[in-house]
Amino acid sequence: MEFAEMALEALRMYALVGVGVGALFLLIGIDRIDEDARGAYLFRPLLIPALISLWPLVVLRWARLELKKD
Repeated sequence: MEFAEMALEALRMYALVGVGVGALFLLIGIDRIDEDARGAYLFRPLLIPALISLWPLVVLRWARLELKKD
């Protein structure tokens, strides 16, 4: 396997994890973190590209906020 193929595969896996995290965050997390987001469903698709590309930061912040609530 060449370097370019491995890099593309890594990017593909990163994006797939980002899609999963983004879907979970938009379905579950955003309502728990931001009370103003409840019922505001039209803006959520606009967040998808950012959630896919920044999913590690989203997971860290989400986990911190969830742990802080308890």
